[in-house]
Amino acid sequence: MTQLPTLVVRTVNFDCADAQAMARFYGGLLGWEPTEVEPDWVLMRDPAGGTGLSFQQDPGYVRPVWPEEPGRQQKMIHLEVLVTPAEGGHSEAEGQAALAEAVRLALSVGGTLADPQARPDLRVILDPAGHPLCLFLP
Repeated sequence: MTQLPTLVVRTVNFDCADAQAMARFYGGLLGWEPTEVEPDWVLMRDPAGGTGLSFQQDPGYVRPVWPEEPGRQQKMIHLEVLVTPAEGGHSEAEGQAALAEAVRLALSVGGTLADPQARPDLRVILDPAGHPLCLFLP
């Protein structure tokens, strides 16, 4: 039997209209710095290891509509980002405070709060290219 190679997802690449704006948003949200920058492409690696993100500028990029609507550009991908309280607390109040702070941070670096919001333990944020991003509590 042939031994299969190891396959690891190293980077998730987002098409977008502005790679630099995407890097500022995700860098500000996650605390990451760009590791490679080209005029139409930015790579960011998680300093703790794991999967990185890159942003590819596409002149024909069409922003997705959220919530999705028939006949309009649909989302192709979205990230789910776990939010945990800084103090490691697990009460509902601590979780909601951490989620509110994560939303504040996302908005301060260029995100938009999506409408509607369907669950109290999850907030949908739109990144600068319109990709939905879910901030959620454990």
